[in-house]
Amino acid sequence: MPSDEPFALIIFGASGDLTKRKLVPALWSLFQGRVLPEPFVIVGVARSEMSDEDFRRRMREAVGEFARVQPPAAHVWERFASSLFYCPGDPADAALYDRLGARLRQLETDKGTGGNRLFYCSTPPSLYPAIVTRMGASGLQREGNGWTRVIIEKPFGRDLSSARELNRIVSQVFTEDQVYRIDHYLGKETVQNLLVFRFANGIFEPLWNRNHVNNVQITVAESLGVEGRGAYYEEAGALRDMIQNHILQLLCLVAMEPPVSFDADPVRDEKTKVLRAIRPIPPDRVDQVAVRGQYGPGFLEAHRVPGYRDEKGVTPDSRTETFAALKLFIDNWRWAGVPFYLRTGKRLPKRASEIAIQFWGTPHPLFRRPDPADRLDPNLLVVRIQPDEGIALTFGAKLPGPEINIRQVTMDFRYGASFGGEPPEAYERLLLDAMHGDATLYARSDWVDVAWQVLTPLLEPWGAGPAPKFPNYEASTWGPAEADAFIERDGRQWHRP
Repeated sequence: MPSDEPFALIIFGASGDLTKRKLVPALWSLFQGRVLPEPFVIVGVARSEMSDEDFRRRMREAVGEFARVQPPAAHVWERFASSLFYCPGDPADAALYDRLGARLRQLETDKGTGGNRLFYCSTPPSLYPAIVTRMGASGLQREGNGWTRVIIEKPFGRDLSSARELNRIVSQVFTEDQVYRIDHYLGKETVQNLLVFRFANGIFEPLWNRNHVNNVQITVAESLGVEGRGAYYEEAGALRDMIQNHILQLLCLVAMEPPVSFDADPVRDEKTKVLRAIRPIPPDRVDQVAVRGQYGPGFLEAHRVPGYRDEKGVTPDSRTETFAALKLFIDNWRWAGVPFYLRTGKRLPKRASEIAIQFWGTPHPLFRRPDPADRLDPNLLVVRIQPDEGIALTFGAKLPGPEINIRQVTMDFRYGASFGGEPPEAYERLLLDAMHGDATLYARSDWVDVAWQVLTPLLEPWGAGPAPKFPNYEASTWGPAEADAFIERDGRQWHRP
């Protein structure tokens, strides 16, 4: 078990949504659960002018609105809040870091945190190089006798060249074992359980290969639009925002070989091997292996919603994709010939993230059906990541009665029903891992590099080619018709969450 050590957490971008909605509520829940190492100091850094008390008041409101665990009493909150502090300043301004260093040294002495420092970059990605460079120039990452680590939020670069440049800048200040590239999807209980499901249960591992699996589908669907983030999304798009990080991470967990141990580097080694085995996408076959789309106006729960081009911050002739689907092959011994279908989109009918493993049917139709169209579907294993976290296995069973009539039935494991209550938030697990120095659920630099290599053949033609006919799907539908045709050409259909 990792040992608890006191620490100081410094959050750059502390006035933003991530701090309010996720980071401080997660820290509070850890504190309430008595698993947050103590003593601790949390220092918010942002351009907004605030006092320590102003910051504490804002964070109390954030916890009341977003935290999984609510404060039972005022005195409990006051004990947590007494370790919250604020340092105003522009993260791009070198002068900030001298003030921040002086404040940290004083707080570390007063609180006894031992010089252990965890920096969190929760700013727009354009500020990451400046923050890291300024920390290096000021010596913040070298002071004291304790450890120093930095968490960097996604996106880590916007293409291969920018990711490599950011890795170069970061490596000049921090060693790789100090860098924690966060992907909150890996902190979700169901995602972590996928490894336990695969490697702690002997029943499925013998089936987890090309001989038994027909195809794998990974879907991350969102019912919401860009929700005021149009300017950011114009620079990102679905491929960069979801597939390069979240979905490729899920693919790696599904496809990886068993690591020699559940330590950070063996796990990350196997995940990177998966990416290196993905068949390169030929530039002249992009349209055959990928589909993109953009939502138009429509209705969500009987309320009319605007199309993407009508959202704030979006250009009227935008060519940014809000939907992307692609087919990848992993050219290794386990998965040769098995297609992995990936898709994500905004303004789809429901919010759902899932992995569907479709097995091959039986080799001989022993139980013939009177109607050839009334065929038995092959077995299907679905890992639901959100919402209603769980795992479902579908198989055929005989209906009661004198005749052999078969119906598809489902064995359904649900987290809430089995364990009670809701699982911890992803950021709770990930923040605690970073405090303990456990990088298992964080991305390594080589993984990020290869992930961008996988998608570059799509990014380049999509960015430089002729403008697509957007919008091409109505809000609250399952994406463009081309996405259905794309998988139906292979004789398959999308699994609908």
